Amino acid sequence: MSRQSTPTYLGNSLPSQAVRTMIGRVADSPATVLITGESGTGKELVARALHEQSSRRGGNFVPINCAAIPKDLIESELFGHRKGAFTGAMADRVGRFELAHGGTLFLDEIGDLPLDMQVKLLRVLQERTVDPIGSSKPISIDVRVVAATHRDLEAEIAAGRFREDLYYRLNVLPLHTSPLRERGEDLPELIDSFARRFAPKGSAPISFTQDFTSALQSYAWPGNVRELSNLMDRFSTLFTGQHLALDMVPPTLLPKGLAAIQAERCANPATSLEPSLIAAPSPAPEAPVADAVSDVESIIMLAQGMAAPVLPPEGLSLKDRLADIERDLIMQALSRTDGNVSQTARLLSLQRTTLIEKIQKYSLRPAALNA
Repeated sequence: MSRQSTPTYLGNSLPSQAVRTMIGRVADSPATVLITGESGTGKELVARALHEQSSRRGGNFVPINCAAIPKDLIESELFGHRKGAFTGAMADRVGRFELAHGGTLFLDEIGDLPLDMQVKLLRVLQERTVDPIGSSKPISIDVRVVAATHRDLEAEIAAGRFREDLYYRLNVLPLHTSPLRERGEDLPELIDSFARRFAPKGSAPISFTQDFTSALQSYAWPGNVRELSNLMDRFSTLFTGQHLALDMVPPTLLPKGLAAIQAERCANPATSLEPSLIAAPSPAPEAPVADAVSDVESIIMLAQGMAAPVLPPEGLSLKDRLADIERDLIMQALSRTDGNVSQTARLLSLQRTTLIEKIQKYSLRPAALNA
């Protein structure tokens, strides 16, 4: 089987650091590892990291999803069979245990393994031999087993769906992957990684405004990292190379929970900006549209009334000069509206998202409004 580059479990949150530390400690042990965690939290990524950081990395990493194989085929998949062992067995088949000899066998969704197969798996783990279907001669194996499940195996034991003796045989080195909702600080790094991975060839990766990133961090991510990966793939295809604001994406392209956050923030735009950019609300009601138009005219008159700039003998940077004028006018408008971003955007005839980007560009925090 083909080798892959060493996988990385991204993120600097405490749960992510704990997983990486545990991988480093147990990777080279021959003992069985049981990885638990919700679906989509990267359990196979952890299993691959265990293999790549072990002395078995020269051997095969062989995954099998126990929930995806039909019940009548899983014994053949795991242990192999001999030609003629049953109807349709037209040739010998090497099982996954033999394929993983000298390497690592990853038994994903072990909690879905049928009870009769649990008995046979327990024997293989104890004896370190497999009996292919139709063979009278056992085959010795040298395999490191890593198992994973999203189920609560102790609850499955209590319900009679999982063997207690197999659980203790598997759960020698336990390792838990946390859901993405508990790893919020990992989100920017994960987004950046997926954006670079899914960027079409020759195109820049997509990026997100602060209001969009904040919404992504507020979302619960029921599908965890797998859901995030799929969403970044979707955005990278449909909005190639763009800097996305939250209101640029149609709700139909968002998960329902994220679409609800989008609708709430668009209905209450002042909540979209980070608190440090929003001044305390004024008790006075928001100025009517007519007043806003009047204020825009006042700013235009202010700009027109400025003394004509004089070009110094040594010249100047027109770009920097225009940026200074833009910054000063934004500061004046923010001061006039007591930091209300929505009113300021109307005052300057800007899209709200454009104004937010300019506020961030010029680092206009409340302390700077009085400068």
